[in-house]
Amino acid sequence: MNFPTSDLEVTEEWYGRVFEMTRVHPVNPPPKGTMLLTRGNFDLHFRPVEKGQEQTGLIHFAIEVDDWDEFLVHLDKVGEEYIVEPYRGHDLSQTGSLVDPDGHRVEFTWHPDRTW
Repeated sequence: MNFPTSDLEVTEEWYGRVFEMTRVHPVNPPPKGTMLLTRGNFDLHFRPVEKGQEQTGLIHFAIEVDDWDEFLVHLDKVGEEYIVEPYRGHDLSQTGSLVDPDGHRVEFTWHPDRTW
């Protein structure tokens, strides 16, 4: 995925604070101006765009969290606003969402039956 962003530094700080992602400096860098962030088990790419053009691409995606309660405590600790969706499944899965600095809705989910 390659997300548009109006400020690479703000985006890097937000994803670092919220999802503990760090910038990758690959041997063969991506096209000029783009940024790659990773958490080890997933990567996100960002490309700079002019302010006001941030939502020209994908504006929603989901990340699965390992521990629902721990992630909510983390979001509260870093002062991030989020919404927890009402329970809607038979397997006790949980879903919530928050918005990144460019307006991309980031859904976060937890499934108790996952054994990865």
